[in-house]
Amino acid sequence: MLAFILRRLGQATLVIGAMIVIVFFGVNVIGDPVYMLISPEMDQNAIEATKVALGLDKPIWEQFVYFVSGAVQGDLGRSFVHGEPAIKLILSRMPATMELALVALLMAIVIGLPLGVYAGLNPESRISKAIMAISILGFSLPTFWVGLMLIMFFSVMLGWLPATGRGDVVRVLGIETSLLSWQGWTFIALPALNLALLKISLVIRLARAGTREAALMDYVKFARAKGLAQSRIVGVHIMKNIMIPIVTVLGLEFGSLVAFSVVTETIFAWPGMGKLLLEAIQRLDRPVIVAYVMVVVVLFVVINLMVDVLYSILDPRVRLTEAKA
Repeated sequence: MLAFILRRLGQATLVIGAMIVIVFFGVNVIGDPVYMLISPEMDQNAIEATKVALGLDKPIWEQFVYFVSGAVQGDLGRSFVHGEPAIKLILSRMPATMELALVALLMAIVIGLPLGVYAGLNPESRISKAIMAISILGFSLPTFWVGLMLIMFFSVMLGWLPATGRGDVVRVLGIETSLLSWQGWTFIALPALNLALLKISLVIRLARAGTREAALMDYVKFARAKGLAQSRIVGVHIMKNIMIPIVTVLGLEFGSLVAFSVVTETIFAWPGMGKLLLEAIQRLDRPVIVAYVMVVVVLFVVINLMVDVLYSILDPRVRLTEAKA
């Protein structure tokens, strides 16, 4: 297991190094942030002074060397707009985004898994066909439109849930969270549901396919022949096997929930990293954009490592293969 983790860490280091090069040069060839920050009345001398202050007067390779030397020490540059360390801005918004992604992932599991298992055990029933039809809508409907409809129905027409914001937050171990109060749950319900719809549909289809396949296995037939209760067959024999691909996919999908929450955070004015990224793109705040992408890359690498370890725990054959390798 130790050799397995070390090998994955080595691969992760190469991935992060490659992404640093791609992201830095990719962001720095787009537009000129100086003209987004200065007043139109400023003369050429003031423009040049602004470039010097931001470090944009140096050649691109020199800027890259400076960036890498700072990144090794945890410094990803200072925001052009806010004047604060970019990594500090990202990390200050990360709890809100992580909170939203975790609740969305929880919704995907709690809603999608039972529906998928039911559809797999009863593939010909009308309820199962309705579940699969709804899952198609989850894949097809655009996130921004669904978010607007949720606001229109639950906030404007019914007045049950707030449309925007995060509500009151509580600081626990230095991290702000809104999940320790009923008001916080009312604020997060709509954006989390909007973010989770695609993942719910994905879990439904994965669970249905896995359940139908596992239900035909010999060990399940033998369990039924022994007279075991249906709940035990599903809970012990079927669920244990379908959870392997679901855990693998959801681990990767959690990273996508964090990385691609921009639309949901913008619609619901959720103060997370995605909303900050959109503001940075609009203002060409390069350090914030680069810091955001690098944080997401590291997050994906960590999640991949955790999924690999968890996969090897759930499936002993993975450990056996690694030992032989």
